[in-house]
Amino acid sequence: MSGAYEKPASGTYEEPAGGTDEEPVNGTDEEPVNGTDEERMSGTDEECMSAPHTGGVISPLEGPAHSPHGETFQALRTQLREAAAAFAGGPDALEDILLGLVDDVDRAVREPLEIFPVCHHSPASALAMARRLRAKQPKVVYLELCEDMAPLLTELRNCRLPVALQSFASEVDGFPAEWSPLSVVAPITEASAEYQAIAYALDTPGVELVLVDRSSDHVFQWDARGERTTEPPGPADPDAPPADEETALHGDAVGVEIGDLRPRFAELEEHLLHHGKVRHWSEWWHQYVELPLGDSDHDTYRQVMFLIGSLFRRLAPGDPHRVGVDEDRERYMWTRMREHLAATGTDPADCLYVCGAFHAASRVQEFGVHGAGTFEIGPRTATKWQHGLIPSSHAAIEAQFGLAAGSVSIAATLWAKNLKRTRETPYRLAGQAGTRKPKAKKAAPAPPSPVPAVPTLPPPDRLTGFLRQPPVLDKLDEAELLGWSVEIVRAARRNGYLASTADAIAVFETSILLAGMRDRARPTPYDFQDAAVTCIEKDTVPGRRDVRRLVEIMMGGDRTGRVGYDALPPLARDVHDRLAPLNLRLHQRGVQRALLDIAGRPELEPCSDVLWMLRYLMPRGAARPVMGERKLGERPIQESWDLALGTHERALIELGYEGVSIEQVLEQRLRRTVYGPRATTATVLQAVEDATLYLRSRRLADELGTHALEVLSAERGADGAPEVLRRTRRLLAYYRTSEPVLPPWIESFVKAGYAHYCTLLPTAFTDEDATVRQVAAMLGFLFSMEGLALSLGCDHTQLELALAQCHPDDPSKSALLWAAQTHLGRLSRTALRERCDALLANPLVVPAYPRYLSGFLHALEPVPALTDFVVEAVSNAFGRLPDPVLLPWLPTLITTLRSEGAELAPLLIREAGRVFPGRLAALDEWVPPWRAQPDPAPVRPVRRAPGNRCGTLLTAHPATCDAVATLLGCEGTWEQPDAGPPGAVLVGRHPDTAVALEALLTAS
Repeated sequence: MSGAYEKPASGTYEEPAGGTDEEPVNGTDEEPVNGTDEERMSGTDEECMSAPHTGGVISPLEGPAHSPHGETFQALRTQLREAAAAFAGGPDALEDILLGLVDDVDRAVREPLEIFPVCHHSPASALAMARRLRAKQPKVVYLELCEDMAPLLTELRNCRLPVALQSFASEVDGFPAEWSPLSVVAPITEASAEYQAIAYALDTPGVELVLVDRSSDHVFQWDARGERTTEPPGPADPDAPPADEETALHGDAVGVEIGDLRPRFAELEEHLLHHGKVRHWSEWWHQYVELPLGDSDHDTYRQVMFLIGSLFRRLAPGDPHRVGVDEDRERYMWTRMREHLAATGTDPADCLYVCGAFHAASRVQEFGVHGAGTFEIGPRTATKWQHGLIPSSHAAIEAQFGLAAGSVSIAATLWAKNLKRTRETPYRLAGQAGTRKPKAKKAAPAPPSPVPAVPTLPPPDRLTGFLRQPPVLDKLDEAELLGWSVEIVRAARRNGYLASTADAIAVFETSILLAGMRDRARPTPYDFQDAAVTCIEKDTVPGRRDVRRLVEIMMGGDRTGRVGYDALPPLARDVHDRLAPLNLRLHQRGVQRALLDIAGRPELEPCSDVLWMLRYLMPRGAARPVMGERKLGERPIQESWDLALGTHERALIELGYEGVSIEQVLEQRLRRTVYGPRATTATVLQAVEDATLYLRSRRLADELGTHALEVLSAERGADGAPEVLRRTRRLLAYYRTSEPVLPPWIESFVKAGYAHYCTLLPTAFTDEDATVRQVAAMLGFLFSMEGLALSLGCDHTQLELALAQCHPDDPSKSALLWAAQTHLGRLSRTALRERCDALLANPLVVPAYPRYLSGFLHALEPVPALTDFVVEAVSNAFGRLPDPVLLPWLPTLITTLRSEGAELAPLLIREAGRVFPGRLAALDEWVPPWRAQPDPAPVRPVRRAPGNRCGTLLTAHPATCDAVATLLGCEGTWEQPDAGPPGAVLVGRHPDTAVALEALLTAS
């Protein structure tokens, strides 16, 4: 049902449209003081309506501002009492409810401070508001809107409606951390009563506009103390299109609107929809309230809206939390108004209170300027709130507040028709973007002087006549309906439908038929929409839009607002200024292509920097690179971007709440990530890389890199080892090519990482949670960084001892350990090949052989020299395993290679391409190189030349050998040339090497 809270995953929740959100009573979870509201709303206690009210809620017959029943509605009371007796057979709760409705209306109209009840996005409310403002000319306008949003109202003239006032807090203090970020929005459309009041107050000299509703901080503060309901916000259009970027303009913000009028009693709403022969609540309101009130006078409008608000208030489920929220808000607003009146001395007769009709029928003790009781407003939390304007749209308003799709667009169309029909001039802010300038007219007569709001006689009873009059049957406007029918067929054909003139005739006739079946002579836009879907829609939608969406566009479309340049926060204006050299209309919605020839126009390089930072900070799609990339140590030459900053303007504005420049926001986010509780070594190194890549800040990179040492020392697992290895290699390569010396932090990081991973290595080999890829990354860090680590003071013995302590049970880790031992020289290639042959020869081990291959595959990370051996191991498996064993094993092998060796598979492919023959014909005669045993070549006698040629150069220049001998600690004396045998002694003792070289050269 409408008005229920729904807490989303980000910590914010959906609040119903305007004036009905739920808060705890006076900051507690208690039920109303006397509990009579719950009993009255449930409608089960026959004495609940007649019982006297004490405490927080009073009867309309009590209070200092009112005397017993006046004579204004006495005739209506008599008729309702007789009707209740006839229907119920005697006095009961029905009579109390009916008479209570009249009492609420009587109490509201007699209030000295004039109350103007409204419904959100209601053209009838907006038209009545414009008329009343022009007739009354109030000096003070009290508006039901969050009081901390007041500074934003002056910026509305720089925007194109609809837009939304927003309060935003990225960091919370006093609320649960999982609620962050907090966001509250209040949409404003031109066809709304609140905009009329704002435009009148801001452009009329001497008029003060006062926002009296609770602050944005209290919205979440009260919710934190109360219990939230989980009911949905009410049934929307069942045929509504799925959510898209237009409906997500408000994000997950809390919605605040003025005047939510929707039954909270599910059975009541179902009854109204059934007997009204409509599909959803928006259509019922349009047919039975909006149209009849369009031409009504001021008193009739007020009394009818008071009656509707009282009806929905009394016929509502008895939820103590919900009732307490409504009453607390009413106490809050009346307390603020009385404080303002007391501080300024303003006469209540010169004021106007604009609020939702639901709150206008309030029964709290603080009601009225002379109300009793004192409501204590609690302090705000220490949360720092930022305020701004964000673009909104009709679809976003409908999606957030549970309205039928297209209802706000239809309301905007009806607002324009009402202005044209009544020739009423609405209030618009001077310089308002997106509005037409009024045509020059002759000087109109001066408006009548304000009439005191407290007349000597009570207002006349207009309610009885309105309720008794029969419904007005509008005549069929054939020209309008015919234009609709022709236009929808034209739009359908443009969107791929096979529509014709016959379809236009069918839509025309079906609209009249549906209107007649629903007891109305003139088809409404909803009747026409149903008729168009019935006659034109086929089994499939040929284009992007279906017929229902086409009708919505034809009736006014989904209008999207825009925040003007002057109303943007400093960060957003700075972004627009820095991207000005691109000569693009960044405010425009949709995707625009930006081409940057940085080599030809070096002045575009700062634009490239801004775009890359926006890509990092904003949602995906706001700035998308088509061509070009940013890597460490590289400079851009040409880039191509798809920009949609106008579509994601809300995200850009919310960036402005975090800082005054995108560099500041990026630095803050990097620090928040690095120093957060969930920071890992890999995320810190990524932040270092981003600081270097986007900000080019050596200072920030050194600071974050130093913090990486602390994070690394606190880790006790190998979860982030692959990412740490990859980013450390990348940073080392960058600093070695761009800096004269390595930064001290990365030297310390390599030294600490070498010792850290040596310590964790034995545990990682036996830990079941550590994957073979993570252990391989640890070995890769140790082997690839060993040279730098040893030069910084580390000991190779530490690695030797760590591997000696490793005793894995997993086959893949065992293969990985064998590869590491081969790299260190503890295991020869021959011994490793024999172990693999033994595995293939053991039928009990064959099913696990792919896991050994997985270990060898990951061993290519730390020991890339084993690539040829891995190719040999896989080839031997294919060659030696029989088909009954090989075929069931192939899926496992492929899955292993795809899931665990995707990054290293290119190494295997290149090695296989080098080893295997390139032509199919040569495959039959091809012998694998690991199987080919070269024939032993005959040892040829070595011919020794006469004379002694040994060491001629060395004996001539002995200083070099003496220095090396001294360095190695060797002692000896030089032989005399005639003391040794003739020829090279070493070659003579070991002739195999020379013979093999001769055979190789001869064969080639």
